[in-house]
Amino acid sequence: MEIGKKLKQARLGAKLTQEQAAERLFVSRQTISNWENEKTYPDIASVVRLSDLYSISLDELLKGDAEMLEHLEESTDVVKSNQKLILAAAANIVVFLACLVMAAFLPESVFMVACVFCLAVVSVAFLLYQIVKKI
Repeated sequence: MEIGKKLKQARLGAKLTQEQAAERLFVSRQTISNWENEKTYPDIASVVRLSDLYSISLDELLKGDAEMLEHLEESTDVVKSNQKLILAAAANIVVFLACLVMAAFLPESVFMVACVFCLAVVSVAFLLYQIVKKI
């Protein structure tokens, strides 16, 4: 059974509305709805609070839902997250240096300057995306 169905059954078993559960978990009612409809997944801290609120073991709550376990593994894998951020920063530095070299050796034209600028913007955007994703 998927975690959304388990969460809904556990909430109903605890005789709580989505609003009541949301208040006790310090999230919005929409967040509870999204978890129960599997539009989003709760983070590990929320899973622990859900387990306590609904008096259901973590084992019972999580077992059998491969997608939820994968989500938790990805969201808590700090080493993998840091490696992506370091790779993004290194790629950004390489692109920046390549842009400097291209600007120095290529003939001056508006088209070339625009291409170099676009490449630099894309690399910075990728780096910022990785940083925001980590936060």
